[in-house]
Amino acid sequence: MTTVEIISNIVIAIGLFFMIMGAVGIFRFSDFYQRILMASKVDTVGMLTLLIGLGIRHGTGDIFFTLKLVFIAIIVLILSPLVAHVMARSAYVSGYMLKGEIYEEPEDEKEEADWSENIME
Repeated sequence: MTTVEIISNIVIAIGLFFMIMGAVGIFRFSDFYQRILMASKVDTVGMLTLLIGLGIRHGTGDIFFTLKLVFIAIIVLILSPLVAHVMARSAYVSGYMLKGEIYEEPEDEKEEADWSENIME
């Protein structure tokens, strides 16, 4: 086994450790918002560490493979936090509270919101 393979195996093992800890953290935390934060952060860090490990192992001689890994890393860096934010925001807007309760306004305080007018404000 060469030095490059040993280093890449260590980096890949670190990435897998992050991913496993993320899966454990999803079950460990009690509320939805903490779970979404854990899944987003650990997924991003774990995936990027795995990509770095793969880049060290296979990308030293092949520039096309390395460019594909960089492209995947850019997509993960952009989409993972964005998707987590959209999911958390939709839960918040729909009234999902921290402890799993759904908040509903009393009937006399409800106002119908026209979202098309609020977009431009």
